[in-house]
Amino acid sequence: MTFGSPPPRPSPARPRRRGALAPTLVVLGVLVVAVLILAQVWTEVLWYQQLGFGNVIRTEWGTRAILFVLGFLVMGGAVYWSLNFGYRSRPVYAPSTQEQANLDQYREAIEPLRRLVMIVGPAVLGLFAGAAASQQWQTIQLWMHGGSVGKTDPQYGIDLGFYLFTLPGLRFVVSFLMAVVVLSGIGALATQYLYGGLRVGGQRGGAPRTTRAARIQLSVIAALLMLLIAASYWLDRYSILTKTGRKFAGASFTDVHAVIPSKAILAGIAIFVAVMFIVTAIRGNWRLPAIGVGLMVVAAVAVGGIYPAVVQRFQVQPNQQDAEAEFIQRNIGATLDAYDLEDVEKTDYNAEVTAEAGALRADADTTASIRLLDPQIVSPSFKQLEQIRAFYDFPDSLSVDRYEVEGESRDTVIAVRELSLEGLDAQQRNWTNDTTVYTHGFGVVAAYGNTTAGRGAPNFWEGGIPSTGQMGEYEPRIYFSPKAPLYSIVGAPEGTRAWELDYPADDSEGAVNSTFPTQDVSAGPSIGNPLTKLLYALKFGSEQILFSDRVTSDSQILYERDPRDRVQKVAPYLTLDGRAYPAVVDGRVKWIVDGYTTSDQYPYSEPKSLDDATTDSLTESSETIQALQPKTANYIRNSVKATVDAYDGSVTLYAWDAEDPILKAWDSVFPSTLEPLSSIKGSLMSHLRYPEDLFKVQRSLLARYHVTDAGQFFSGNDFWANPNDPTSSVAVPQPPYYLTLRMPDQDEASFSLMSSFIPTGTNARNVLTGYLAVDAEAGNEDGKPSPDYGKMRLLELPRDSTVPGPGQVNNNFVADPDVSNELNILGRGDSQVVRGNLLTLPMGGGLLYVQPVYVQARSGTTFPLLQRVLVAFGDDIGFADTLDGALDQVFGGDSGADAGDAGTDPDAGTPPTDEPTPEPTDGATPAPTDPGTGTGTGTGTDATARADLDRALQQAKEAIADSQSALARNDFAAYGEAQQRLDQAVQSALEAEARLDE
Repeated sequence: MTFGSPPPRPSPARPRRRGALAPTLVVLGVLVVAVLILAQVWTEVLWYQQLGFGNVIRTEWGTRAILFVLGFLVMGGAVYWSLNFGYRSRPVYAPSTQEQANLDQYREAIEPLRRLVMIVGPAVLGLFAGAAASQQWQTIQLWMHGGSVGKTDPQYGIDLGFYLFTLPGLRFVVSFLMAVVVLSGIGALATQYLYGGLRVGGQRGGAPRTTRAARIQLSVIAALLMLLIAASYWLDRYSILTKTGRKFAGASFTDVHAVIPSKAILAGIAIFVAVMFIVTAIRGNWRLPAIGVGLMVVAAVAVGGIYPAVVQRFQVQPNQQDAEAEFIQRNIGATLDAYDLEDVEKTDYNAEVTAEAGALRADADTTASIRLLDPQIVSPSFKQLEQIRAFYDFPDSLSVDRYEVEGESRDTVIAVRELSLEGLDAQQRNWTNDTTVYTHGFGVVAAYGNTTAGRGAPNFWEGGIPSTGQMGEYEPRIYFSPKAPLYSIVGAPEGTRAWELDYPADDSEGAVNSTFPTQDVSAGPSIGNPLTKLLYALKFGSEQILFSDRVTSDSQILYERDPRDRVQKVAPYLTLDGRAYPAVVDGRVKWIVDGYTTSDQYPYSEPKSLDDATTDSLTESSETIQALQPKTANYIRNSVKATVDAYDGSVTLYAWDAEDPILKAWDSVFPSTLEPLSSIKGSLMSHLRYPEDLFKVQRSLLARYHVTDAGQFFSGNDFWANPNDPTSSVAVPQPPYYLTLRMPDQDEASFSLMSSFIPTGTNARNVLTGYLAVDAEAGNEDGKPSPDYGKMRLLELPRDSTVPGPGQVNNNFVADPDVSNELNILGRGDSQVVRGNLLTLPMGGGLLYVQPVYVQARSGTTFPLLQRVLVAFGDDIGFADTLDGALDQVFGGDSGADAGDAGTDPDAGTPPTDEPTPEPTDGATPAPTDPGTGTGTGTGTDATARADLDRALQQAKEAIADSQSALARNDFAAYGEAQQRLDQAVQSALEAEARLDE
C-alpha cells in the first residue's frame, strides 16, 4: 500500500515591500521646488539688504502674507462652515417626494467625494480671496498709518484724511465681506437643497419648506448680507464726493439734495430687512423678510432712481447754471488744491504781433540762451561723433540741464555713454564677455544748447574717452543705466589681472581694463559662496555662474540696473516720472528720478487719466521717455526726489514735499527710508528741476481750470487746449520744453519749463490764448530750494488774440516761398530735412517762435547737422544760417540782442568771439579755378549752379561715408582727410545755393 505525498500547501503571500523610489522622488521634487522658490525669494531679500532697504520688502511681504492668511481663513472658513453646517444639519429622513427622489442620484454621486469637495472647495476659494486681499496691502497700510490732513470737505466737514486713508480701507473690507457672505450663502443654499433641508417643489400637508436648522442658517446669512449692503449704502454717501460727472467732478445739486438722502434711506431699509431676517430665524415666518426685500427693491427704484431723476429734470435743468454754481465752485477749489494750482500767477498779456527793430534789447539774456540743439533730434549726432565704439550707446532722447561752464551758467544737452550689448558682433557674444568683460558704460557727453560747432554739429564742451572738457574730475564708469545688461558679475581678488573693459585704446594692448573694487564698494549682493552661486544660477538660468573661475569670493552680481526700476522697487508707493536724467554731482554721475504720490479719493477734485495727460509727441516717438503708468488720479504731488548712483547703484530718496499727507503716511510705514530735504547738497540741488510729467498733468487741468468763476466754467466758452505738435505725424500734444527765459514780471531770465494754449474745439482757430511757464530751477543752496521754484506764471492773451499758434506758425513757414524753396533745395537728392522743436518765448513784447532746421542723409550713416534756423514773430519770418541772422531778418535788420551763435561762422564752426567781424571789402571774391574740386564753376546760370550743388552734395555724402569707414578702422589720418573733403563739399554746396538765390 503506497501513500502519495500530500499536495503542498500554498504559502501565504508575503506583503510586497514598498520601494524607496517613490518617496525619494517626492522628497527630491519638494526640494527642487523649494530651491526654485528660494532662488526667487532669497535673492530678492539679498538685493534689498544690499541697498539698505530691507525693511521695505519685509513690510510689504509681511503685510501681504498677513492679508493673504486673513483672506484665506475668512473666506475658506466661512464657506467651509456653511457647507459643513448644511450637511450636519440635514434631515435624517428626507421627505418622500418626487423632488427628493430626483436628488437621490446627485447625493449618491457626490457622496464618495463629499469630504474632498467640502475641504478643497473652500480652500480654493480661500486661495483666491487671500490673493485678492494681499493685493490691497497699500490700502491697508495707508488706513493704518494715515492721519489728518488739516482740511475738511465742503459737504460733511470731515477731515480729508478720512477720504484719502480710511474710506478706501472701509470699502475694501465691506466689499470683501460681502463676497464672503454671498459665496457662503450660495454654499448653504446648495447644501441644504441637496440634502433636503430646503425644498422648492410642492409640499404635502402644509409642511414647511425649510428645516429649522436651514431656516436659521439662511436667515443669519441673509441678515449679514443686508447689514453689509446697508454699510455699502452708507459709505456711498461719502464716495459720491469723488464721482465723475458730465461737467464737473464731485457731488452735484441732485446728489446732495436727492442721492445722498436716498442712500441714507436705503441703508435704513437694509437694516430693517436684516432685523426681519433675524425675526424669521427665531419665529420661522418668511413673509416678513420677503416683504422687506420687496420694499427695498421698490425703494431702490423709487427713492434711489426715480426721485433723483425728477429733481434733476424739474428742479435742476431749468436753472442748472444757478443750481450747480455752488458745487462747481467746490470742484474748482478742490481741483486747484489737489493739483497744487492755487498759486498760479495770472497776467493779462497784450502780445505785440508787429516786429520792430531793437525789440529784443530788454531780453538780451533770453536771446543769448535760446536753445538751438533739439535733444529729441541730435542723439544720432552724439552717437556718430562721440559713441567711439558700437557697444556704447546714447538714448534716443537726450536731457537738458544747467551747468556752470567757465563761470557762466549754460543750458546743456547731456547724455551718458551707456553700455549696450546689442552693439557687439555675434562673434563677441558669449557668457564671459556679456557678463564679466562688458560690464559698464563710460563717461558723459555734454554740448552747449545755444550754439553749434563746425557744419552744424553739436558744440561739445565735455566728451571723448577718457573724458575731457570743462566738467572736471568725476567717476566715469557707468554700471547702472537704462540700457545696462540684465546682470553683470564684477570684482576679483586683489592682484588679479583686470578684465572689465573701460574703453578701447591704442596703447595698453588695445584696451584699458579695470576691476570694480568690491573690497571697498558694495554695488550688488555678494555671490562668493556656493549656495548664493546656485540661487543666482537658477534665477538667471546660467549654469556658468556655478563653474566660472571669474566668479570668486570677491565677486558681486549687479542686476535691476535701470534707475527707474531700482527706485520703483524700494519705493513701491510712488508713481515715477517717465524720464530719468543724468547729472554729474560731486564727482559722481547720478540719475535723478522724480516720484509722485497720488490718490483718486480727493473730494470734488477733477480726476485725470495720468497716461492720457502725459502722452505727447515725445512719448509717442521715443523709447526712452514714457508716459505715466495707466491710472486715474485726482490728487498728485512731486513728493520725492530720488537719485541713483551710476557707479555703485545706491538709491537715495529725498522727502521733497514733507507736508504731503500721503508721503507722511508712507514715511510711517517705511521709517528711515526717506532722507530729509535738509540733506540735499547745493551741488545736487542745482540739477534738480521741475518734473515734466507733473507739468503736463497741471497744464492739462489749467486748460479748463484757469476759469475760476462758476458761471463761466459752466458755459465753457473760455476753455483751452494744448496745441498738437506740428512737427509730428501723429495728432498728439506738443511736449513742454525746458528753456532759459524771462517772463514779463521777472527781473532776469531763469531756467523754466513752458507750454502754450490754443482755443478748444474742432474748428477753433490755431491762435495762442495762453502761455504757461514754471520756474524749474531749484537753486544751489544746501537743503533750501529756491523760493521761486515751482512758481507758475500764466500769460492770458486777449480773447480776440491774433498771435499765431504753433499750427499757424508751421503753416506760415511751409507756405513762405523763400523758406519753402530753400528747404526743398536742402532736401534734394540724398539729403533729408528734419525740423526740430518749435520753441515759443515771450520776447519783444510778443511771442517769438524759434525752430532749428537740420539736414541729414536719407540712408546709410545718417546724423543731423544744424543748417538753418527759422524764426517767427507775428507774421514776420526769418530764415538764416544762424539764429542771430534770422532774428535780425525779423526785427528790421537789428534785433537789439545777440543770440548764442552771434559771430559764429556756421561753415567753419568758429566759436563766438567778442571781436568785431572784419569790414567787407569792395572787391569780389575770386572764383575757384579748379572745377574738379567741387567748389563750383561760378558761371552764374541756374543750370550750372544746380549741377554744382548736386555734385557737392554727392561729394559730401562720399566724404561722410569715408569718415565713418576710417573711424571703424581707427585710421585717424584718413578720417582727417575725409573731414577736409566734407568741409570743402559743404562750402561748395552753400556757394552753389547762394547763386541759385540770386
